[in-house]
Amino acid sequence: MPTFIFRFTRDLRLDDHAGLAAAAAEGEVLPVLVIDRACEARLARSPRRAAFYCAAVAALDAGLREHGSKLIVRRGPAGATLRNLARASGAIGVAWSASYDGAGGSADARLQSDLEEAGLRAIVAHDAPAISPEETADASGADGGGYRAFVPYLAVWRESKPNTFELPLLLRYAASELQSEHLPIPAEFGAGDRVADADPSLAAEQLERFLETDALQYAVATNVPADDRTSHLSAHLSFGTIAARTVARAVLERIGDPFLLVEERASLRLFLRALAQRDFFLQLGWFHPLTDDAPLQEKMRGFSFARKHAGLDAWRAGRTGFPLIDAGIRQLHATGWMHPHVRAVTASFLCFDLGVDWRVGRDEWDGYLIEDDPALATGNWQWIAGIGADMAQYPRIYNPERQRRHFDPAGAYVGAWVEELAHLPAPSRRSIAGQIELPLFSTNTYPQPIVDHDVEAHAFLARYRAHLAKG
Repeated sequence: MPTFIFRFTRDLRLDDHAGLAAAAAEGEVLPVLVIDRACEARLARSPRRAAFYCAAVAALDAGLREHGSKLIVRRGPAGATLRNLARASGAIGVAWSASYDGAGGSADARLQSDLEEAGLRAIVAHDAPAISPEETADASGADGGGYRAFVPYLAVWRESKPNTFELPLLLRYAASELQSEHLPIPAEFGAGDRVADADPSLAAEQLERFLETDALQYAVATNVPADDRTSHLSAHLSFGTIAARTVARAVLERIGDPFLLVEERASLRLFLRALAQRDFFLQLGWFHPLTDDAPLQEKMRGFSFARKHAGLDAWRAGRTGFPLIDAGIRQLHATGWMHPHVRAVTASFLCFDLGVDWRVGRDEWDGYLIEDDPALATGNWQWIAGIGADMAQYPRIYNPERQRRHFDPAGAYVGAWVEELAHLPAPSRRSIAGQIELPLFSTNTYPQPIVDHDVEAHAFLARYRAHLAKG
């Protein structure tokens, strides 16, 4: 039976694996991890990301060893490295999982061409989405350009069924005497001795607990930052320690429980909608790779966002004088994660209150987030900035104080992350704006708001309307 290489990237597991199944259909699988310069750069951007990746790779190698195999690690250019491995192992081809951002897609295309020119088969599989871009595009009967609007995409997505790629009887690992370089460690990416737990079994347990309890209140938790009961699966999904297909099937099975309350079933459907939106942004990146740096909406490509603002450093530091914004930034700095609704409000503040380019925010957060999903980051930031897939006539500009009063009325979230305000009793946090005008009992005082939201929001909308009027 021939040998076929499978190159692991952001798909660091063995279960329900589309790419691994594709390689197994061609021959005995030789598991390989190539750390090239692009991978090094992504990991070096965020120490927490590097630690998570290294832990996930270690867990993957341990899982392979349980099956009588091991992970062959190499460092260097992907094309040359994989050609050399194929020559040394007698492999007839290489399979790997597709990237969905512009840079990753271009790298995939170059690698495919490089391998095929060397006489090797090259297979690129859709593993990250629950439903692949081709499946939803084919269902639409469109011209193959995918969907640019979420609502019609969601309708098709809901009618699609996630595939499963459990092939324990067919999967065989190639016997190989090839030596491996050492497994990656956080220190080689500048992350020191950070540690993380990224085992696929942990992701599976986390999903099971979530669906049993917190998912039934997801409709509340997704908007209330102090009620931190969202799934927290973003890092696992981005590095593939759990498959989105696995999550979607598990949610659909849970929805079928006849003993659920109507509200609980609605919460599960809302979580399923979030998975669909994740797939939607992945297919946007797949069909529109230039959106890495250019707005999806052609009419907005001449609109000018600023690259600098006097308040930009305050936003970066979580010292804008708007407690919800600052709490979100500080949560990100401390944990590598930010509550989903707070992300939207905080991104809106950068784009509209400060008028700063969405790419500045995307790249800033990339240095802190554990998750590694460039296509999702671009899709979400463009959506918020009013230049992407959101089909609203005008951008949705969040009022940060109104959002705080509505979704954190007792100040529990703000009190947890903004040290200068933590000493205030809960009743006082209901009117923080008034409290910050008073001298606090500390030299570490909370700043005044850096902008007038109403003034800046109206000014931005006026500029937005003027741009649209130009046609």
